Amino acid sequence: MLIDFVPDARLYPFRSRWFDSSAGRVHYIDEGTGPTLLFCHGAPAWSFLYRHIVKDLRDRYRCVAVDHLGFGLSERPAGFGYTVAEHTAVLGELIDHLRLDEVVLMGHDWGGPIGLGAVVGRADRVRGVVLGNTVFWPVDALANRAFGAIMGSRPLQRRIVERNVLVERVLLAELGRTLTPAEAGHYRAVQPTPEARRGLARMPKEIRAARPLLERLAREVPARLGDKPALLVWGMRDMVFRPKACVPRMRAAFPDLEVVELPHARHFVQEHAPHVIAAAIAKRFP
Repeated sequence: MLIDFVPDARLYPFRSRWFDSSAGRVHYIDEGTGPTLLFCHGAPAWSFLYRHIVKDLRDRYRCVAVDHLGFGLSERPAGFGYTVAEHTAVLGELIDHLRLDEVVLMGHDWGGPIGLGAVVGRADRVRGVVLGNTVFWPVDALANRAFGAIMGSRPLQRRIVERNVLVERVLLAELGRTLTPAEAGHYRAVQPTPEARRGLARMPKEIRAARPLLERLAREVPARLGDKPALLVWGMRDMVFRPKACVPRMRAAFPDLEVVELPHARHFVQEHAPHVIAAAIAKRFP
């Protein structure tokens, strides 16, 4: 299944590009020239989340932002399981296809473990890491495990698929005052039907199902990427990825870490403080 939505060029002024991965057709943008930045979104977003940051940085950097399969304009392929491990493998294929080198990876939400999972075996091609409101280890907090259990339950799975709950009641509930109606429409339009939302529904289940992969990343990220310069951009009002629980562990994994606290931002930091984030990236990785 392909998504036929065409973004408004005034809001998303980028050329759409496509990669035929082994699992399905992946949409991405590749803007500008210079040092490479690779942007990975989480659920229920798509590359549209990074639009302001890409516009700010594409005059100095090569900015690649991907839509994972099942998200944005990418395909909803039959037979794809939409697990974090599968998304990681597809992203690795794209990195190799584009021959990305000296990459600065930015990962947010599930884009953190997906992105880190793709580059941890390609550490020699990584220049640095930017992380925002994400984790790369198993989530043991009771509230987070309960969220995964509830959202993975049959009634909530049905609401995600039939009513687009993750977009309407999670993303847009947080960003309602931040986005224009047209911007909100771009988040809705790429998840237009129940059939299109199968990948979206899978992600809450991964909080528990992806534990083996996250346990591996918890070991391998510090071992293979811990010597890279890193930047943390953190929404301090995020009630899921709480800074007191997450930031110390990030410091332990990345000794050369700079932290930018976003005091008024919640989870979707790219919408709350895009220009601050872009400036921090430019300063950290000139």
